[in-house]
Amino acid sequence: MRILTRNIAIREEQNWLETLKNAISDPKILLKTLNLPVEDFAEDISARKLFSMRVPLPFVEKMEKGNPKDPLFLQVMTAQQEFIEAEGFSQDPLDEQQKNAVPNILHKYQNRLLFMAKGGCAVNCRYCFRRHFPYDQNPGNKTSWQQAIDYIAAHSEIEEVIFSGGDPMMAKDSEWAWLLERLEKIPHLQRLRIHSRLPVVIPERITDEFCDLLLKSRLKAVFVTHINHPNEIDEVLAFAMQKLAGAKVTLLNQSVLLKDVNDNPHILKVLSDKLFQSGILPYYLHLLDKVQGASHFYISDEKALQIYKELQALTSGYLVPKLAREIGGEPNKTLYTA
Repeated sequence: MRILTRNIAIREEQNWLETLKNAISDPKILLKTLNLPVEDFAEDISARKLFSMRVPLPFVEKMEKGNPKDPLFLQVMTAQQEFIEAEGFSQDPLDEQQKNAVPNILHKYQNRLLFMAKGGCAVNCRYCFRRHFPYDQNPGNKTSWQQAIDYIAAHSEIEEVIFSGGDPMMAKDSEWAWLLERLEKIPHLQRLRIHSRLPVVIPERITDEFCDLLLKSRLKAVFVTHINHPNEIDEVLAFAMQKLAGAKVTLLNQSVLLKDVNDNPHILKVLSDKLFQSGILPYYLHLLDKVQGASHFYISDEKALQIYKELQALTSGYLVPKLAREIGGEPNKTLYTA
C-alpha cells in the first residue's frame, strides 16, 4: 500500500499537460514501444492520414507487449480496414451537424444539450463516431463559449448541460472555473454532466483544484467515464475516481461494444466488477455508431443481444449497463432488452 500511495503521489505531481504533450502520435513508435514488428503493420500505418493517432503513455503502459491482439492496442492502432467504405456507414452517423445550433452546442434533446468545449482528445479512438466532425467550426475558446452560454441562458427548458467533445477535460482548470462561474448564474440549470476518457489515459488530470471546483458548485455534477475493457482500470485510475467521489460527484461509465475488444459476456462482467470496485456504476453499453472508417469494430444487433443476455445471467442487475443505440433525429437513446 505504501508503494502504491508513493507512486500515485509521484504521478499527481506530474503536469498532465506534459503527459499529453508526450503522447505517441506515430504508429511506428507505438509498435516499437510494444515490441511489435513494424513491417507486419505496413498497410495499417497508412491509415494515420485518415485520422491522426494520439495515445498517452500511461495508456500504453497498460498494454501487453508483443501482443498484436491486446484489446487496448486494437482501440488506438491505425488499421487498413479504415479505408473500407462500408455500406450504411457515414461521416455523420447521428446527423449531429444539423443540430449544431451555435458553435460548441449540439441541441439534440428536450431538457439537455451537449456543450462541446474542446475539439481535441487525449486519445484518438479508432471507432470514434465524431472522427469526421468539423471541430474547426467549433473553436474551444472563451468567445465561442460565451455564445454557447448565451444560448443556454435563452432556453429555459435546459436543465442539464452535458460536456462532450472532443474531450471536455482537455480544458484547463482555469478554463473550467471560467465556465462554471457563468453556468452557475443561469437559474434554470440544475445539473452538469461531463463525459470524458481523459482520466482513463491520463489519470492525473483529475486534480485537487478540479475536484474543488465541482465540490463548491451549486450544480449537481455527474462524471461519465468511457471505459471499454477491464484492463483499462488500475489503481491509479481508481484513486482518481475516489477523488471525484470525495467531491460528491456521481460516477457512471459508458462503453462501446467492439469486435475483438470486449464482445464477450465474461469480459463485460469483469469490467462491471472492476468499475463498481472503483466506485463507478455501469451506465450504458453502446452499439457501435456506424461511422465511416470503423466498420471493422461492428457487431450485429443479433450478436450484441446474445452477449447482453449472457451478461445478464452472469452478474447482478445493477451491474448490467443499459444496451443502447443512438439514432439520429430521435429525442432519446433507443434501449434494447434481451
